[in-house]
Amino acid sequence: MVHWKSISDIRRDYGQLSLNEDDIDPCPIVQFERWFAEVVESEKNDPTTMLLSTVDEKGHPDSRCVLLKEIFDGQFVFYTNYQSVKAKQMEANPSVALNFYWPNMARQVRIRGQVKKTSQEKSDAYFLSRPLANQLGSIASPQSTEISGRIELEKKFNELVIKHQKEPVVRPVHWGGFAVTPEQIEFWQGRDSRLSDRIQYQLQHGKWHHRRLAP
Repeated sequence: MVHWKSISDIRRDYGQLSLNEDDIDPCPIVQFERWFAEVVESEKNDPTTMLLSTVDEKGHPDSRCVLLKEIFDGQFVFYTNYQSVKAKQMEANPSVALNFYWPNMARQVRIRGQVKKTSQEKSDAYFLSRPLANQLGSIASPQSTEISGRIELEKKFNELVIKHQKEPVVRPVHWGGFAVTPEQIEFWQGRDSRLSDRIQYQLQHGKWHHRRLAP
């Protein structure tokens, strides 16, 4: 077991990486792709993980981690069950936020934008590219609803395994993609002494503009 005197004592310096106006791309999507290519070489565990934040019908925030699966036409694409809590929240209020954090390089990207479902063709194509077990897991799980226990879930999964030894798997209509169109993207590069770099892009009248923010 790890012991410490106080949670407030847990800290580290972030290192010498920097984020300068002279080095960034005028397009934040290109800048994100540049950072992501570097991050993949550094972050060996789940570099595509992003925190998705939504709000419920009472305006209460809700967050969970999902996986980025594609950047398509300037949009950030992920997949989920359309009957899940997050999907219902996005249907009711399409304003969402994404957050990437890559600790090895002390980098964070915050995104605010509007979300909508991807086309059925795109959802079909991605679903069929997944491993068979993942396909069956998506069908077996009634995401976000109460179940009697894990045995119920595994029983349904095993039934599907037997069924689809002879039948092809088809994407269920309740599962598919969402695409977030960004309106604001902020890049944060951790620096020593907490003097971190923050560059924020804002979409204004169809053009991206950026500015430096104090850490």
